[in-house]
Amino acid sequence: QVQLVESGGGLVQAGGSLRLSCVASQGIASINRIGWYRQVPGEQRELVSSITDAGSTNYADFVKGRFTISRDTAKNTVYLQMNSLEPEDTAVYYCNAIVRFLKIYYYWGQGTQVTVSS
Repeated sequence: QVQLVESGGGLVQAGGSLRLSCVASQGIASINRIGWYRQVPGEQRELVSSITDAGSTNYADFVKGRFTISRDTAKNTVYLQMNSLEPEDTAVYYCNAIVRFLKIYYYWGQGTQVTVSS
């Protein structure tokens, strides 16, 4: 069982920055992939960015060049640095962990609200 706790959300003006943190209850080197998703009410949750245990990163087209995912294995933490925020980035951001051990396990955090005002 992996517990994930997100923080760092808030209200920011368009063009501003926020850094989200996702702290895992176990060493992130043992987690196959950690991703950031976001969801707007009434819409499906969508992948924003992810990082694998090997350090490979992936970004959705709509955040490329603006967001950066990184990790600190000593702190069991994955970060999402969000720059040049736009009102369309307003959503609840969730941290997700995938662990493959005989089968695939999915874990989610409780989410953190990001609101970008125009």
